[in-house]
Amino acid sequence: MSMHLSSWILLLVSASVLTCTCISNAASDNAGGFSFKDSFDLTGAEDHFRTSPDGQVWYLSLDKKAGCGFQTRDRYRFGWFSMKLRLVGGDSAGVVTAYYMCSDLGAAPDRDELDFEFLGNRSGQPYTIQTNVYKGGVGGREMRHQLWFDPTEDFHTYSILWNQHQIVFFVDRVPIRVYKDNGKPNNFFPNEKPMYMLSSIWNADDWATRGGLEKTNWTIAPFVSSYKDFNADGCKWEDPFPKCVSTTGQNWWDQYEAWALTDSQQEDSKWVWRNMVFYDYCKDNERYPKLPEECSL
Repeated sequence: MSMHLSSWILLLVSASVLTCTCISNAASDNAGGFSFKDSFDLTGAEDHFRTSPDGQVWYLSLDKKAGCGFQTRDRYRFGWFSMKLRLVGGDSAGVVTAYYMCSDLGAAPDRDELDFEFLGNRSGQPYTIQTNVYKGGVGGREMRHQLWFDPTEDFHTYSILWNQHQIVFFVDRVPIRVYKDNGKPNNFFPNEKPMYMLSSIWNADDWATRGGLEKTNWTIAPFVSSYKDFNADGCKWEDPFPKCVSTTGQNWWDQYEAWALTDSQQEDSKWVWRNMVFYDYCKDNERYPKLPEECSL
């Protein structure tokens, strides 16, 4: 970097205040009346889930016996989806915390999926955040970033904006990845299937940390990730299909301003690309001698 990291962060945060006027006016990070009891079902070992006394913070734990997760009861097709997470602290090598959208419960072979995956590391090393896109059961669209803060010290907001024109992954309202379907058509753009919101904590020490070289230290288990303030401002699916699945402009996330990044958001995105991205499948010619078609977009 040409400037000290703290100076870059100050500039980035200042820009982000201007960046997100449209989003912040339209979608709140507040849970907005969502409760775990009313909105989610548990998956995995139920005794590995607990809540704060007021029920507002949820904890998922992983030990050598089992992990845990949750999923929304409703499905959505397009919208704004966010949650605040605090990741496993200390030595988290081999541990993956996943927060994602998926069209099917279970690893269905033809699923669509939008992923945040947080890859743990040895103490003192930065977390890796991996995003991925699946369509029809095919993935392989990974990007990997580092973060400009320690995600284990406090809660931070992780959000997905999904409409007919773009999918944007946000961290604290900063766009870290944009996956577009405007201009030239993107044939690998998931836009047909409604999706659930899910999260889980699980062991992936065969690949997650340094390609599987660093194994999970079970002597310090359980590993705990924390959640609060789920928000879904989207088109709730109702069979055979709801009116809002088509482009109507009635919802803020479906309006013209949400079809592309603003100028300020583009500046934030460029900063992330220059300083935080260390893997992009579209630049991996060894893995893809012929790059996927959407890379040319």
